[in-house]
Amino acid sequence: MRNIPVFMLAGLFTLVLLTGCTTATIQTQLQMREFQTRNFETADEKAVLKALVNVLQDEGYTIKAANTELGLLSATKEMDIESTANAFLLTLLAGSKAKWDKNSIVEATANVTGRSETCRVRVTFQMKKFNNKGEVTDVRQFDDEKHYTDFFAKVHKGIFLDVDQGL
Repeated sequence: MRNIPVFMLAGLFTLVLLTGCTTATIQTQLQMREFQTRNFETADEKAVLKALVNVLQDEGYTIKAANTELGLLSATKEMDIESTANAFLLTLLAGSKAKWDKNSIVEATANVTGRSETCRVRVTFQMKKFNNKGEVTDVRQFDDEKHYTDFFAKVHKGIFLDVDQGL
């Protein structure tokens, strides 16, 4: 053991740590993909895309791109998150160098894949925060399972309301 250089031991220790972290990250990614994905009991991909568009618009999103041939959809929603009290206090303390969160943009992307009698949908949501200088201060993917469950419940309702009404 005394003949093993310290840097080799440090490298081995780092490798063990990274391997453990990678496994945990992959499992989390697989779990996230599971709750970001739903199967709907319809083969009508256009009806599913239409329901996704309707739900996103109801939630305040602006549709940026849609490709029915590929089953892709993207939308954004901008929100003002500025606290005027916080902005005032920071400006008072730091003057023109003051920085605070000003707005955020939530980006939604959806992928619809038709199967023989079902459609598989995967939706992801990501939020970017910007400060008063226009700099990105935070980027996070939504990892709240409840958010996706609630969203897919609305899509499910929308699909069958449109089908029942012949839309």
